[in-house]
Amino acid sequence: MISRKKMASLIDQTLLKPDATKDDIMRLCQEAKNFGFHSVCINPGYVSLAARILKDSQVKVCSVVGFPLGANTPEVKTFEAEKAIRDGTDEIDMVINLGALKSGDYELIKREIGDVVEMGVRSQREITIKVIIETGLLSDAEKVIACKVVKESGANFVKTSTGLNTRGATVQDVKFIRKIVGPEFGVKASGGIRTYRDALKLIEAGASRIGTSSGSSIIRGIES
Repeated sequence: MISRKKMASLIDQTLLKPDATKDDIMRLCQEAKNFGFHSVCINPGYVSLAARILKDSQVKVCSVVGFPLGANTPEVKTFEAEKAIRDGTDEIDMVINLGALKSGDYELIKREIGDVVEMGVRSQREITIKVIIETGLLSDAEKVIACKVVKESGANFVKTSTGLNTRGATVQDVKFIRKIVGPEFGVKASGGIRTYRDALKLIEAGASRIGTSSGSSIIRGIES
């Protein structure tokens, strides 16, 4: 059993729907403050709004880069990251170029991650970089390579999924990733996590962060 406060502190409360409105984002931010979530994870266009709302709270702002396909060029991803940081994001969840990974172009993957990491360093703020490898589209051998490249490139987390392609996070994938990256590196499980039981299983498997649009119901599940 994980306490309500502890569980909330591990949740990135997520709203990445293309039709999300300003009112939706405002409600999301208020909800995050009420429950004590680690962050709100939102599309780049709403970063400045969320940053203003959450300015005097402990809740962080997380923006996505190269979302959801990861097929943008490194230059575009770097620009996205730079703009999000200027707008006030504290964390970035970026999608790797899966086609490049499967083509064996690991230098491109290192470059795109490294450039986004460098944007965080240049900001002179503590920007957390999480890299989405989309486990549901990778073989085990590709997962190993992806995790090693992410770690070597200076990012802070490997993230399982966007939640929009094939399956989301699984206990098996989280255990597998944790074994590859070691005990201290960040692992974010995301996609299809809707209940306290779902979240708990993934944390027990090695996840250090949970990405979900169901944070409120997860926390209420602890209370009931």
